[in-house]
Amino acid sequence: MIKLGLTGGIGSGKSTVAKVFQELGVPVYYADVEAKKFLLYKDVKQQLSKLFGRKILAKDGEIDKSILADIVFTNEKELVKLNALIHPMLENDFLQWSAQNSDAKYIVKEAAILFEAGFDKSVDKILTISAAAEERITRVITRDHTSKQQVLDRISKQWTDVQREDKSDYIIHNSNGDMILEKIIKIHEELNV
Repeated sequence: MIKLGLTGGIGSGKSTVAKVFQELGVPVYYADVEAKKFLLYKDVKQQLSKLFGRKILAKDGEIDKSILADIVFTNEKELVKLNALIHPMLENDFLQWSAQNSDAKYIVKEAAILFEAGFDKSVDKILTISAAAEERITRVITRDHTSKQQVLDRISKQWTDVQREDKSDYIIHNSNGDMILEKIIKIHEELNV
């Protein structure tokens, strides 16, 4: 079984590409979605509140993701603390998930920070989705109802498209008007042998 890492900067369209792979019958592991599930675990909430203070807890006792994001995306040291807690759990979860899908010809691991987190070491091939910076910013502002500065803060914590592309086996440019479906299908056909 081949493990394909799918990455790209925030707003690049990697989740859309992942959904196309899913429609083609390929198992897809969404790292960002799975990471958010860990925030629901009692022991993780306790560890996070010790690391960042009770201010990250909402009135219902759940993690307030927007407060946590404001903390970690404006302070590199705080982001390192969060990642040191979550990333090992996420990698273990991916390995278990991979084993459950071992009958597939290939699987996809979608992760925004595939390289930054070292997740590239657990995949065989890498596909990067790139898009023009202004398009990405506009997409995220529209999608998340956030400010341009908040998007720029997140972008500053991620590798550039050039850095990702230099270490990738496949690259798809996803700017307005780009025909990406045939590129996805070509990769699918190559991996699905």
